[in-house]
Amino acid sequence: MRRTTIAIAAVTAALAVPGIAPAESQAEPSWGSSSFEWGSSSGENNTPPAAPGVSVPGGRYEHPVDLTFTAERGATVRYTLDGTTPTTDSQAATPGRPLQIAQDTNVTVAAFRGDHASAAVSFGYLIKTSEKPLAQVVVMSDVHVGDHANNDKKYESFFDTIGSIFPKPDAILSNGDMINDNGDGKGPDHKIVAEIFQANLARKGMNDTQLLISNGNHDASLAAIRAGYPAEWFPDSGGGYYESDVSGVHLFTVNTETYNNDSAQRNWLKSRLTEITAESGNLTKPILVQGHRPASNTAMDGQQASNPRLTEDLSAFPQAIFFSGHSHLNNNDDRSIHQRDFTAVNDGSMSYIEIDHGYQMVTESGLANRFESPTAQALFVEVYQDRTEINRINMAADKHDIYTGGAWSANWQPPYSSAGTLSGSGWTVELDGSTNQQIKDNFRYTSGARNKNAPEFTTATPLSVSTGANGETALRIAQAKDDQMVHHYAVEITDTATGAKVVSSKVLSDFYFMPRPNSLDIPIPDAAAGTAYDARVEAVDAYGNRSPVTTLAFTR
Repeated sequence: MRRTTIAIAAVTAALAVPGIAPAESQAEPSWGSSSFEWGSSSGENNTPPAAPGVSVPGGRYEHPVDLTFTAERGATVRYTLDGTTPTTDSQAATPGRPLQIAQDTNVTVAAFRGDHASAAVSFGYLIKTSEKPLAQVVVMSDVHVGDHANNDKKYESFFDTIGSIFPKPDAILSNGDMINDNGDGKGPDHKIVAEIFQANLARKGMNDTQLLISNGNHDASLAAIRAGYPAEWFPDSGGGYYESDVSGVHLFTVNTETYNNDSAQRNWLKSRLTEITAESGNLTKPILVQGHRPASNTAMDGQQASNPRLTEDLSAFPQAIFFSGHSHLNNNDDRSIHQRDFTAVNDGSMSYIEIDHGYQMVTESGLANRFESPTAQALFVEVYQDRTEINRINMAADKHDIYTGGAWSANWQPPYSSAGTLSGSGWTVELDGSTNQQIKDNFRYTSGARNKNAPEFTTATPLSVSTGANGETALRIAQAKDDQMVHHYAVEITDTATGAKVVSSKVLSDFYFMPRPNSLDIPIPDAAAGTAYDARVEAVDAYGNRSPVTTLAFTR
């Protein structure tokens, strides 16, 4: 147990740029020989500089990329490679020595001049080989579009991000809940979605990209879907389910709203999967399946799932990779992929994401019982002969509160400082074996193979006390580190005189933002001068692995 004792009088208020762990925890960069680029605009030392520019935009590349940065004259560019916000302790970019990115990485940069820092901007890079996939497929869900005003510019940005990774995707799957119908006659809104998507497909030159839609619980009726889109976007034969060929890859769209009680749909899916997998050479060939609601007892520990018969029917086919939405649960969390008898993957959400209930968020108004964030995410799937690679991508993950002035605010508009960033490392699904059971035995994303590594605090003083402009007191937690992600902090703050717990909470780590903040301030309610407190904090990952306890004794 790490323990520190301080008096609050010895702690100064936070500077404009709080410190974090030094950059030794980041991946060691390799450097090329191109020259560093400095901007020519000038800025006063008492004003924040503009955010830096980057020489190579984020996206998918088939070779390492060398990055140089532009900044106002007199400003220093600093960067991180671990998803944190750059500070004055972060690695400085050096003139004449470009930063080479040779593996999937988020690069976050900020410009510093004096005590002032620019806004941080992040860029995501996927580094592949020259091997060509059989198919490239974008999987999105929970679009929830209801008008042009809040969505035209947003989807221009989203399609720009799609184009930076897959310039000509073979298919885009929109996996249910295209609109916001709650039995209140909003079926015609499907035409708005079609107009937005058609405009962007044309704008990006994605003329040969298939767009394939599944039915969700907020999509009005099947008739409304058919009326809203081109027939080839929803080519069902009456039940909301259908089969597609995506560049030689089998794709099945199921109607999860009816699946459990729809014997015709169940028999169709099982019959077709049996026929396909029985063909020579198909034992280790992936079959993609999309459906709105999750399959029971699979991804994200089975949260918000309602299709036990779909799980039952797919269990005979380890070749199946089932993509689902509905829950809005974030795909940062590695529980979003699950393998037992087949592979199940949580899409995330294009409108806003959720986190498991039972946690609190740090908001502008203090701790709040919230589980939503205005973050948009999708999956980018590449099917190869011997594997399927799935990358998790943020369409927008800037730090915003989903409530502004008490009003719901999931429609944050571009430009985004996080578009195209990685929301987690990629997953590779391999079908390795000469029988179905051997393939299952070689699955890597099973419950039994879950991560056992606990987070750890890496700074010398992970806990401190901050004082706000109006004298309010907060416990500051320097973010811990984990090999996947820190999910939350178990925080207890006790009044040492009375023994009363003034804070007892599981506080989310803001992992759903890019970059994530380097520290969290936990407000201490009604903190009175002269009151002594004991704070106790553990960092916890998504699997429940816990760091050693760190403590702090302090007096207000």
